[in-house]
Amino acid sequence: GLVLAPTRELALQIAEVIEPLAHVVDMDVTTIFGGVSAKPQEKALKDGVDVVVACPGRLLDLMGQGLVSLDEVEITVLDEADHMADLGFLPNVRRILRATPQRGQRLLFSATLDNGVDTLVKEFLHDPLQHSVDPSTSPVDAMTHRVWMVADKTAKDGIVRRLASGEGQRILFTRTKHLARRLARKLVQAGIPAVELQGNMSQNARERAMRAFSTGQVHVMVATDIAARGIDVSGVELVVHVDPPAEHKAYLHRSGRTARAGAAGSVVTLVLPEQKHDVQVLLKKARIRADIERIRPDDGAVTALVGQVTDAIALEDMPEGVAVKGGSPSGRASTGRPGHGHGEAGRGRAGRAVRSGAAEPANGAPGSPPVGEAAAAELVVGAEPGGAEPREAREVLPDDSLPR
Repeated sequence: GLVLAPTRELALQIAEVIEPLAHVVDMDVTTIFGGVSAKPQEKALKDGVDVVVACPGRLLDLMGQGLVSLDEVEITVLDEADHMADLGFLPNVRRILRATPQRGQRLLFSATLDNGVDTLVKEFLHDPLQHSVDPSTSPVDAMTHRVWMVADKTAKDGIVRRLASGEGQRILFTRTKHLARRLARKLVQAGIPAVELQGNMSQNARERAMRAFSTGQVHVMVATDIAARGIDVSGVELVVHVDPPAEHKAYLHRSGRTARAGAAGSVVTLVLPEQKHDVQVLLKKARIRADIERIRPDDGAVTALVGQVTDAIALEDMPEGVAVKGGSPSGRASTGRPGHGHGEAGRGRAGRAVRSGAAEPANGAPGSPPVGEAAAAELVVGAEPGGAEPREAREVLPDDSLPR
């Protein structure tokens, strides 16, 4: 079987869910994605594997070198299918699907499955059936939407800092990687532990950030849309659109990080005066009813959402994984798992669904991340040197979408 996902974080979470089930029936699972050494992934494929959870870029890279054959794949799953059908992913996804047998089963999943997937449906699905749990714009009863208009950037910064200071888990979404990094570091400098999650981080740093946030060591995550789809962290009580998203589906996916599994949650969108019209259009498309309120940093509505305020923490006492300026503090051991590959020690049985080809890589590990200017910019408590990823032109094309 083959599962395709748009981001590494989602690929890892999918694999973690599949692994216990696969173990019961004596099947192996491995992950394939960029940003880490390809060697462990190549070894897992060479040993034989039953289920691969992959991001398109690295998988195509290995296919191009003859290290992967998909001609025995029986079931192919596209998670976040509408996003995978976007122009940034579509050519690679089509190449991968064309490499799987026509007789195989194809399954497309998304919380916002719409006509955007028609290209894939027409080419790869035969007599398809559609199953819906709820409409894509179905509101979550336990989710409260607030739209706050702020006077200027200074007022906006003040509100963001207050909202980040509460005890509960909260995610702050920005539109660009640079803004995510800058905001996370500002919060840390203000004594608020915060991790960042954006596409210019190395895989080890991304895993440390996710671990610190999901375990509750850090209550604030500042992220781009890389965290908007599929990331499942229980207990997130507040989502803040620091920058309103570009389109309504991104709003729904970002907001869906809270009020999960029946829990309550709040969503706040911060709007500058010049953004008012665009946000109104976005909310109408998302079928979200929320009045635009004029808010100042010291208003009671802000205080109510902040809840209990946490004590400020000195920089030297920050948990591992938070975003900091300057060099990596010494004496902080990393617990990140380099070159993560589920099921790397495959048992090599015959009849594997995904198997390694005969060719061997000619020059080292393809897809290994180069060390560039992003490496110097990524400064995380406990971070290991190097391992930064190449920059992309836009965040809407995640670093896992293109072959390396």
